Amino acid sequence: MAQLYFKYGTMNSGKSFEIIKVAHNYEEQGKRVLIYSPSFSARGGSQLVGSRVGFERAAIPVETDTNLFDSVKSHLTSSGPKQIYCVLIDEAQFLNKTHILDLTRVVDELNIPVMAFGLKNDFQNQLFEGSYNLLVQADKIEEIKTICWYCDRKATMVIRFREGKPVNSGEQIQVGGNEDYKPVCRRCYNQAFRDVDTSLVQGQAAEHVE
Repeated sequence: MAQLYFKYGTMNSGKSFEIIKVAHNYEEQGKRVLIYSPSFSARGGSQLVGSRVGFERAAIPVETDTNLFDSVKSHLTSSGPKQIYCVLIDEAQFLNKTHILDLTRVVDELNIPVMAFGLKNDFQNQLFEGSYNLLVQADKIEEIKTICWYCDRKATMVIRFREGKPVNSGEQIQVGGNEDYKPVCRRCYNQAFRDVDTSLVQGQAAEHVE
């Protein structure tokens, strides 16, 4: 029976590379897959899934109002190979609740497995809408692990930077690279903001003395 998988990891954990690898493994056996990515988030462009190690694959862009169930079904009835062996989703945290419910229908009604890859929590340690609904709906949940940018612990969080300094305010969605985000463990996350707070206090004290 087909299942809905949610494979989550922080930045730099190789999620997009894993999608490309899974797609290659299916296609090497002559088995067709579909790859989707939110239109504004694909690293290589609106119709590409790009990994940080340099590999790219074409992807079908997902807009806010895209019906993923209808989209997958249309590929089943279009000309060419009809059977779809797997649906792969990049940056699944940016999907909305309706998208996730569409994916459950792909699994339950079309009997096609869906593997969704994405972040679990944002830079403020709040769940993304897509991630929350995948945690609720997924049949299987798996963590893709990577190490902290600053130590050898497992990274579970991400710090957003602005002009080289950690920030914990702003819009939830802001696409960026290593200069904007770094994967960190809980200890280094908390230490980064303690250091920022200490610097602010010291700066204010220096201004007062002057």
